Amino acid sequence: MKTLPDNPNLDHLRQQAKDLLAGLRDSEPRVTLADAQASLAEQYGFRTWTELKAEVDRMRGRAEVADPALARAVAERYGLGEVTGGMRSMARPDESGRQWSLETDRGRWAVRTMDTWWPIVDVETEVALQEAAAGAGILLPAPVRSRSGSIVESIGGHDWRVYQWLHSGPPLSAPASSSVTREVGRILATIHGLALPVDRISPWHHQRLSDVEWPELAAMASAKGASWADELTAAVPNLVDLGTIGEGAPAPAPVLSHNTLGPNRVRRGPQGRLIVTGWEHAGGQPPSWELGNALMDWTVDPNGGVNAAGVRALIDGYRAVAGTLPALDMAMFRGAVTSLANYVSGQVHEALNAREGEDQRYADRSLRHLLTHLPTSTRAVLERLLDVALAAAS
Repeated sequence: MKTLPDNPNLDHLRQQAKDLLAGLRDSEPRVTLADAQASLAEQYGFRTWTELKAEVDRMRGRAEVADPALARAVAERYGLGEVTGGMRSMARPDESGRQWSLETDRGRWAVRTMDTWWPIVDVETEVALQEAAAGAGILLPAPVRSRSGSIVESIGGHDWRVYQWLHSGPPLSAPASSSVTREVGRILATIHGLALPVDRISPWHHQRLSDVEWPELAAMASAKGASWADELTAAVPNLVDLGTIGEGAPAPAPVLSHNTLGPNRVRRGPQGRLIVTGWEHAGGQPPSWELGNALMDWTVDPNGGVNAAGVRALIDGYRAVAGTLPALDMAMFRGAVTSLANYVSGQVHEALNAREGEDQRYADRSLRHLLTHLPTSTRAVLERLLDVALAAAS
């Protein structure tokens, strides 16, 4: 589920809806802006555009302001200049920590805590990938080193990272337009073409990280009386089936890559160029697996429809840079379905352990949205996606 920022902007949501409209019209030219707005609202976990707007009104101005002493300490440690405004939260904490905006006399900076960060490769390897990608023409917020030369610093009881601020629009949504997916294909091929070595495939994409089986997890939710327990029980057969896709097929050799190149990590920057964020989870993945993951993330709509034009454009963009394509078969989705299983399992455990109040409200809405949209990730959808990709490749 998409997450609203701490100080949401209705104009940003309108822009997201317009971007989404272009992707929806690739498959159905008669789709209206109202249809796109409704689809976007659903992606944020709301039934209607009106409900989404009401949530924007409720949340506006709720960004947290950090202790000024902490803001000054971060700026001093990283040599960012004199603080000229409050350090404000950008969104609720994610799987790594929380992002903040810091303004100094030298400009604006994206700073974030990394308290729950689970690095797949060491930070210098990850930064080397970012630097190589930037050198190859990919637009990204450059990581900033502290005065001591470190990327991560412990300040005020938190681990921190800092990035240069790049002005951009809101994150993109799926299904994206063919003009966007073509560029995504080019970006992905560029990263793969760097061919930076890595010693293993990211565990997030290679193995189930929980030893609790789906039926047992559903029983736990039912026993606790979770409001979404029935949805999880209904999703169990699909989750079990997805776990068999690509099972037993030898895993291709990985390269060091972005690992999470989905719409939530990409924004429009200057002159409409795509800005790629979220490099903290960089790790090893076979190019075919990451291509399969990108096709799932960028070209499948919330109802399980496949944007064929978007698929063709992504394949064409990748091939235009790489010259060739990795193997296209059902096994290419192995990493995607494994990471999906790990995500769903993690979200279930988080919802079961959420505190009362706002955290519980958000966790329940997020999980119900996730479970009711799993039909967009079924064997049948992936088979249709593969058919379109093979046709585009021929």
